[in-house]
Amino acid sequence: MTSASKPAQRQSLANSRLRKHADYVRAYEAGRKRQSSAMSWFLAPQIIEGATAPAAARVGLTVGKVIGKAHERNRIKRRMREALRRHVDLLPAGFDLILHPRRVVLTMEFAQLEREVLRILELAGTEAARSARHSATSAIAPGPHAS
Repeated sequence: MTSASKPAQRQSLANSRLRKHADYVRAYEAGRKRQSSAMSWFLAPQIIEGATAPAAARVGLTVGKVIGKAHERNRIKRRMREALRRHVDLLPAGFDLILHPRRVVLTMEFAQLEREVLRILELAGTEAARSARHSATSAIAPGPHAS
């Protein structure tokens, strides 16, 4: 059986979504705002007490009223969720990613939106790896004030 004849496995964002307001607030405080042409985004490490393995990655979407009416905001969220669903495996483990799309997402071709989301996911993965390396080296090497 070739891969062309095998149906594509449908992934889900259900277990990878931020749901609680407190998680959004914590991610905003711990993360740094970054910009792309179509959206701004935050990446923050998850803080889970007593966890030995990194937690599953989570993603959140926020679309403010300034973007448009409810049906326009809902359409943007549907399109963003679909683009994320296709690449959920690229979310960095142990991190929360929040996306704030701009109004231009409403009129973008879906392929262009998907490329933009993919680029952000790759940047987030790179930054998460750099952050993990930095925290691992700082945990090993004592600072100048260690006794």
